[in-house]
Amino acid sequence: MDGITYVDVGQGPVTLFVHGVGTSSYLWRNVIAELRDERRCVALDLPAHGGSEPRDDLSIPALAEAVEELCAGLGLDEVDLVANDTGGAVAQVFAVRHPGRLRSLTLTNCDVHTNTPPEAFKDTVELAVRGELAGLVAAVLDHPELLAGTALGAGYEHIDDPAELVDAYLRPILAKPDGGRAFERLLASIDAADMVAIEPRLTVLTVPTLVVWGTGDVFFDVSWARWLRDTIPGVREVVEIEGGRLFFPDERAAELVPHLRRFWGRA
Repeated sequence: MDGITYVDVGQGPVTLFVHGVGTSSYLWRNVIAELRDERRCVALDLPAHGGSEPRDDLSIPALAEAVEELCAGLGLDEVDLVANDTGGAVAQVFAVRHPGRLRSLTLTNCDVHTNTPPEAFKDTVELAVRGELAGLVAAVLDHPELLAGTALGAGYEHIDDPAELVDAYLRPILAKPDGGRAFERLLASIDAADMVAIEPRLTVLTVPTLVVWGTGDVFFDVSWARWLRDTIPGVREVVEIEGGRLFFPDERAAELVPHLRRFWGRA
């Protein structure tokens, strides 16, 4: 787990949180605030995000290896895994590789199968491929009000303090030596082939699974939540968060947490 930073608070059954592209463990702060008195909450920064260092391989399977490194390093033998966005793709790969490490799996709006990356995010990926994204991200550091017009901003229903999100998510990425280029490499590495390849193993994944999906997401339509339900035999329930966007686990954490508690009580 060299170069991986993480939040680790509370005591009790372990919940491991995985964020997606362009965010960090900070995404889960509101969920953790509600659960830390009853659970041990661990939230990592994926490589190149937050305080974690970039790596040569930043593909989805390689990010799943980073999650496994953290589990091994912290001795996390059985976790309730909760994931969002690209972290959901990482979690699916992790789950089929290490089902024995999972007490349960919860997927919120995330990359699924051929919708990786989603159509509405492909222009951003193309900027990364051309090496033009890091400069645009740097401009947002100086002008946080521009966040609302970015793909990151589109993941929120309301952004009350764009500077807070810029400082938590984007500034740490660019603060690393060559961090902007690493971020571009990560986006360019997102490949639907990695997700299509694990479909046969998802069809036999019996880990108890909850799917919680915001219905107002421009990136991940609720039809993908139903694809997960119809593909993974362990799915117990699909919960829809009316109007929720991609990052509803952040801004609507109080709606997500009761579903987690109820699910964990039955898993």
